[in-house]
Amino acid sequence: MPIYEYDCVACGDFTALRPMAERDKPCACPECGGDSLRVILTAPQLATMSSNQRRAMAANETSSHAPKTVEEFAQSRKHPKGCGCCGPSKPLAPTKENPHAMKAKAGGRPWMISH
Repeated sequence: MPIYEYDCVACGDFTALRPMAERDKPCACPECGGDSLRVILTAPQLATMSSNQRRAMAANETSSHAPKTVEEFAQSRKHPKGCGCCGPSKPLAPTKENPHAMKAKAGGRPWMISH
């Protein structure tokens, strides 16, 4: 049985689990017992969609009313801890502290021995 929404004049909105044949008939309010008419307040939940499509729609809904600020976007684009590309770079020339440092940056083809 589906869940329908009703509006009680005295108590406000409520939901009721009713047969489809009785969906348009007035429903008794659970608080005061008065007759309440059916209203449509929310969109139906569609359980027939794939989980990927549901996640995509949820992401669209989230971003449509609360877009990320520049700071939030920048934070989400940072690499995780331990990332090799964001760490301190190796010195390119030997120094007093590190006489065996690399003299040049590695080429694009490290597997090649000669030219």
